[in-house]
Amino acid sequence: MKIHMQVMIAVGLGLKRNWHIFFGIIAGIIAGILLNGHQNTIIFNALTFVGQAFIRLIQMVVIPLVVSSVIIGIASIGDNKQLSKFGTKMVIYYGIITSMAVIIGLSLSLLVQPGQGADQYIDAQAAGEIQQQVAATIENQRENILNIVLEFLPKNPFSAIAMGDMVQILVFALIFAIALSRIGEIGRPVISFFESVFAATMKVTDWIMYFAAPGVFALTATSIASFGLDIFSSISKYLFVVTVGLAIQLFVVYPLFLKIFSKVPVFMLYAAMTEAMMVAFGTASSSATLPLTIACCEKRGISHKIASFVLPLGATLNMDGTALVQVVAVFFLAQAYGVDLTAFMILQICVLTIVASSTCAGIPGTGLITIVLVLNGLGLTPEQLIAGFALLYTMDRITDMLRTMLNVTSDAVVAAAIADNENEINYDLLNNPDSYNEVI
Repeated sequence: MKIHMQVMIAVGLGLKRNWHIFFGIIAGIIAGILLNGHQNTIIFNALTFVGQAFIRLIQMVVIPLVVSSVIIGIASIGDNKQLSKFGTKMVIYYGIITSMAVIIGLSLSLLVQPGQGADQYIDAQAAGEIQQQVAATIENQRENILNIVLEFLPKNPFSAIAMGDMVQILVFALIFAIALSRIGEIGRPVISFFESVFAATMKVTDWIMYFAAPGVFALTATSIASFGLDIFSSISKYLFVVTVGLAIQLFVVYPLFLKIFSKVPVFMLYAAMTEAMMVAFGTASSSATLPLTIACCEKRGISHKIASFVLPLGATLNMDGTALVQVVAVFFLAQAYGVDLTAFMILQICVLTIVASSTCAGIPGTGLITIVLVLNGLGLTPEQLIAGFALLYTMDRITDMLRTMLNVTSDAVVAAAIADNENEINYDLLNNPDSYNEVI
């Protein structure tokens, strides 16, 4: 059986188990179409409240979940050699997947030219100024990468927690967890504390997930109601490139990756992860989906040791879907403004996109925010590209939902591959959907 057919059947199995969330998405699309043009009604405001409340509730557990899971994950790994092995393998695997996403986005952008046709919305004088600005600042781009890396380091971890800066929080959690693993038994009470925090956080997540279906319904309905269906015609080539690129990543890259680096059947892994994939699509937030991603992996055969270490890091740093969308978005803007991209500039865009995607918070709308890092590397600001950004923002929620589903899936793919490599996966459980404990 062809691999894409296996994936479609796997998703079908997941939809059968989670019909209520799927129904919420479909009903949300229908409700959004009916509410289009009536955004100031009581119904729309009520749906906005329900959707935002759902996201806030689930984001409430993200920071304690990330900190506690990273700490107990590193502690459970044990000796430093094993930690180094897991960490190195994780970085390599995530690097391969993200690089493939960038290559796919680059190739499709050069082939299809998604920005052609959008130039009719761009002022000719503004386009000329952009072209001159890019040419004038091309030599001053390397310093930005060092500044971006410097921003990864927290000056004050409590300030990072208060601001919700997930990258800095993660850096501190990693350093603190490694220190705990090095001090022996004296650090055991602290590790036990975080084990309790993790257990309590997962219980709160179970309670919140009872509201998944209405939350996804409300979020989908308000998105469609706000943007309508007419926006598809104005920049359809951009949406086409993004959708095809993400589909290639989902149906080709991930299955091939699992086949090369593990013996995990993609058919069963996708079936096991469908709840998380659908919630990721509905919420457009990999951070909000993280508790469910961990629950799906652990309850379907991947050990807690691997899941608690790999998935929080992936939800914060592994954003291959975001990287693909950002590459396409930058090329869309460049083509719309008539910027002539040299080979060096193309390479630079790809590198900066990988960095920018890793700094992207796992919440809705941040994909186009962190793209500023890439534009800054070209000497540009969003204010200079206001007309182009206006077009991108009309599609942002739709592409956000698609890229987030891909981000969450890739986290599970890497976790499954590492679990297989380290004999930390229960294939009897993974290969038997009838034995799955329902997460939602």
